[in-house]
Amino acid sequence: MRKRKTAWGGLLQGLLLPVFVVGILVFFSTALNSLDSGRDAEDLRQLEDTLRRSCVACYAAEGIYPPDLDYLKDHYGVQVDEERYTVFYSVFAENLMPDITVLENKT
Repeated sequence: MRKRKTAWGGLLQGLLLPVFVVGILVFFSTALNSLDSGRDAEDLRQLEDTLRRSCVACYAAEGIYPPDLDYLKDHYGVQVDEERYTVFYSVFAENLMPDITVLENKT
């Protein structure tokens, strides 16, 4: 005996597969986007941490904090992707830790 296909069975099968595939694609797209934003946040945190550690190394070696960001770049090898990040480096006094803020540029 053959099973007879109903109109609803074929329609249901014809709709479930595309809906399932689209759902999987949306899930993977969302997951990749989430990973990318997490990586961007980690890169920003690492740059700020590197700048702070370089300031402390300068203070330990020279007795003063770096006067500006260019000093860190020239003497301590710090590299900043200026197209991607903006660094605000504010010095109040030679013996106080500078205020360092790193912001990501939106493209």
